[in-house]
Amino acid sequence: METLDRRVDLVNERLETLVESVEPPELAERLSHVTLSGGKRVRPAVTLLACEAAGGDPEDAVEFALGVELVHNASLVVDDIIDRSEVRRGTPSAWAEFGYGPAIIASDGLLGEAFALFSADEHAMQIVAEAMSELGEGEATELADRPTNEAEYMELARRKTGSLFRAAAEVGAVAAGADGFTIESMGEYAERVGVAFQMRDDVLDATADAADLGKPAGQDMEMDRPSVIQVTDLSVEEANERALEESEHALTALQIAAVEDGEARQYLEQLAEYVVTRER
Repeated sequence: METLDRRVDLVNERLETLVESVEPPELAERLSHVTLSGGKRVRPAVTLLACEAAGGDPEDAVEFALGVELVHNASLVVDDIIDRSEVRRGTPSAWAEFGYGPAIIASDGLLGEAFALFSADEHAMQIVAEAMSELGEGEATELADRPTNEAEYMELARRKTGSLFRAAAEVGAVAAGADGFTIESMGEYAERVGVAFQMRDDVLDATADAADLGKPAGQDMEMDRPSVIQVTDLSVEEANERALEESEHALTALQIAAVEDGEARQYLEQLAEYVVTRER
C-alpha cells in the first residue's frame, strides 16, 4: 500500500542499519538476503499505525516494528525449509541460497536480534513470547494434527498468522502507553486482519500465477498443506467471502477501540480492506 511508504521507510532504514552491524559478516549476508529482498512489511506497518492511532509517536514504535518483522522473517525461513520452497519474494529462499544449516542459523539470528529489541519492555516481550508460542503451535498443528474442517482451519489460521498480527498491533499500542482495553481491542483488530490475510493467501496460492506472487503457486496442493481450499468444502468465492467477514470483524474491533479518528486509523481501515483484495 503506497500510503504506508513513509512509515515503512522508518523500518527499512533501521533494518538496513541493524543488518550491517551483525557479526560475523557471513551471518550479516544471510540476514540481509532474508530481510532486504522485499516484502510487504504489513506487520511492522500495523505496529507503527497502532501506535499512532493510540495517540503515540510512530517513531517510538520503530524498534518494536522492526522486531516483529524479524520474527516474521525468521518464521518464513523455517516455512520454506518445511515446504522445500526454493523461491521467496522472487529470489532464492534462504535454504536454496545457503543450504539448510546456514538457513536455520539465519533464522536463529533473526530471532536473537528481535528479542534484543523487545527486551527493554517487559510487556512487549511477554506479548511477543506468547505470539511465538501460538505460532509454534500453529506450525505443529499444520504438520501433525491437521485440521479437517472449517472451524479447525480457522483456529490454525489464528495461531499461524493471526497471533503475530495481534502482537504487532499490541506492541504498537504498548509503545503509545495505551490502556489495557485499547491494547486488547487493537490486538483483536489485527488478529482478524491476519486471519483474513491467511485465507486470501491460500486462495491466491490456488488461483494466482507464480510470477505475480513472487513465489511458487500451487504449493498448498503439492505439499498437501491444510489451506482453506484443501481443508474445507468452500469454493474460492466462498473462501473470499469468509475472509471478507473477518475483515469486517476487524473493522468492528477497531471501532470499539475508540482510537483517534485520524490518518493512522484510516490506514488501518484501508489495510483491513486491502488484505482481502490483494493480488500477491
